[in-house]
Amino acid sequence: MSGKCLLFLVPITCCPLLFPPPPLQRRQKKEKKSERERDMDLDWVAAFLNDYEWLIEYLKNMVKPAAALAVVLLAVALSYSQNLSLEGEMIYSVFRSFLQLSVIGFVLQFIFDQENAGWIVLAYLFMVFVAGYTAGQRAKHVPRGKYVAGVSILAGTGITMFLLVVLNVFPFTPRYMIPVAGMMVGNAMTVVGVTMKQLRDDIKMQLNLVETALALGATPRQATLQQVKRALVTSLSPVLDSCKTVGLISLPGAMTGMIMGGASPLEAIQLQIVVMNMIVGAATVSSIMCTYLCWPSFFTKAYQLQTHVFLS
Repeated sequence: MSGKCLLFLVPITCCPLLFPPPPLQRRQKKEKKSERERDMDLDWVAAFLNDYEWLIEYLKNMVKPAAALAVVLLAVALSYSQNLSLEGEMIYSVFRSFLQLSVIGFVLQFIFDQENAGWIVLAYLFMVFVAGYTAGQRAKHVPRGKYVAGVSILAGTGITMFLLVVLNVFPFTPRYMIPVAGMMVGNAMTVVGVTMKQLRDDIKMQLNLVETALALGATPRQATLQQVKRALVTSLSPVLDSCKTVGLISLPGAMTGMIMGGASPLEAIQLQIVVMNMIVGAATVSSIMCTYLCWPSFFTKAYQLQTHVFLS
């Protein structure tokens, strides 16, 4: 074959676009391509369903909570019929609780899957921060009330959690420590808020007696000892009453949850005993701690009352 023929055949063999395939072959290629695209789409859908299977399952299980809204609608209707003007607040409260619980459920699911101790500490500190802010809002006339409440709750619940872990009552895993911390922090928040408010109000009511004791040489602790005792008794009484009547009047949440989850009543009772003990311990330590932290806000370094604290 001559050189001119070879030069002519090279572009023909190397450039198939000059000679496209017949229509049947092109149609077969398009069908294969469309099949591959459909397979890719199906794979993507399957991957999405596998990744978000928990979300789909969650939405399926929301039928019962949605049905329970009938009780809320009854409350809204009663509020409207009695002209209480609480309909909007009821709906807002229910929606907010639904949103908060849904979000925290997804967050806890993520943390439980990680099984990392760092997430336990982070979740615990977040709960303490929110609890300190809320308790400080209750005692808003106490100087640095949010700081005092936060440190008190951190100390009381932290010491209690440390003892529970050291004594091997609970393993240091997210599935145990986060719910336990939530119960302790929630109760400590209520107790600390009441203690701070009650202490400040009692000192304000007996301002002359406290100033007289200071003038006679008493220390701030000695001058306000009765007010501190009264504040502690007032704040801790609901916790102690709940501990004395547990199981007789109502079944607590932890025990009820275990029984409804399929655990035996004896196992649920054992857990509830631990829960009540840790709540009493954390609440007591937190409330006593907050009284010590309140004194510098109520008195000067010269053992004089900060009168501006008790004006409002």
